[in-house]
Amino acid sequence: MITPRSWLPIPLLSLLLLVVWLLMVRSLAVGHLLLGSVLAVIIPLFTYRFWDVQPRVKKPGLLLRFILRVLGDIIVANFQVAWLIINPWQRSSPHFVEYPLMLEERFTITLLANTISLTPGTVSANLRLDGKTLLIHALNVEDEDALIAEIQDRYERPLKEIYEC
Repeated sequence: MITPRSWLPIPLLSLLLLVVWLLMVRSLAVGHLLLGSVLAVIIPLFTYRFWDVQPRVKKPGLLLRFILRVLGDIIVANFQVAWLIINPWQRSSPHFVEYPLMLEERFTITLLANTISLTPGTVSANLRLDGKTLLIHALNVEDEDALIAEIQDRYERPLKEIYEC
């Protein structure tokens, strides 16, 4: 017997694929609904073996707070970078920082690296092969230790609580 889990291994991905398909064709015609549904079932069936196991969110309230914090930090960092650009007399001090990781799971390390890269003025450049340090480039670094402490407090510790309790 075919179970729903076997023909729909990643239901949220299937739903997302159907919605994206309907948005791309900009039509709710029966043919488009049928083709989108077939694609939404077939694509995850062929690709689910390549996906890592998705971690469970241990604290969803903390995840929402983390998302809001990151969005706020992105807005503030946009203004800070704009201020550096429009003030040519203010010297920026770009710097590469070797960031020691507390996280161990690949998924949470990827989330941390993406969060750092989303914030204007910082880019995660490289994850060392041992998985213990992340190389970060920051546009304006006054104190390297302060930057490391800020990333740990604002991003890494909440991610560790959310996913790796």
